[in-house]
Amino acid sequence: MKNAIILIAAFATILLLSADNAYAQKDKDAPLKIGYVDTELILRQMPEAIDADKKLKEVGTKYQDTLKRMQDDFSKRLEKYRQQEGMMSADGKKTEEDALKAMQQNYLAYQEEKFGNAGELAHMQATLMAPLRERIQGGIKEVAKEEKMSFIFDKTNPSMLFAEEKYDMTYRVLDKIKRSGK
Repeated sequence: MKNAIILIAAFATILLLSADNAYAQKDKDAPLKIGYVDTELILRQMPEAIDADKKLKEVGTKYQDTLKRMQDDFSKRLEKYRQQEGMMSADGKKTEEDALKAMQQNYLAYQEEKFGNAGELAHMQATLMAPLRERIQGGIKEVAKEEKMSFIFDKTNPSMLFAEEKYDMTYRVLDKIKRSGK
């Protein structure tokens, strides 16, 4: 699905470039200018993103520790069950097997709740990163207007096949964001 959207966007961009280029032929004062930025590089340079990453790692480590503890408890109980299985009644075996199954299901549910695509860690990341991405987008728009750019692409986007270094706007956007201090 993502590749289809990228392909459609690339096709639309080609059409826009063709139309803009035809217009530019008539109006020599408005040349087509294309640039690109590396949004991941910008994020890595922003102190707020570094702080957000630290928070995410701390929370992730807590969740991992809890999962490890749950796994250890399960392993110990399973080992104890295996040692005593021969001496247990059928009802006792069933009860213990049900308890082990419940522990395993709790483990999987906790893992999904904390680390799943809609889990707490993903939600926390989206919440922390949204304002930073908005700031980057604002910086990109400002630089694009100042430089009279027709298009700026994200270098990390897989549809970018070639880019000349002289059109890299990454450090200009980073400079704009750092100077604005917002």
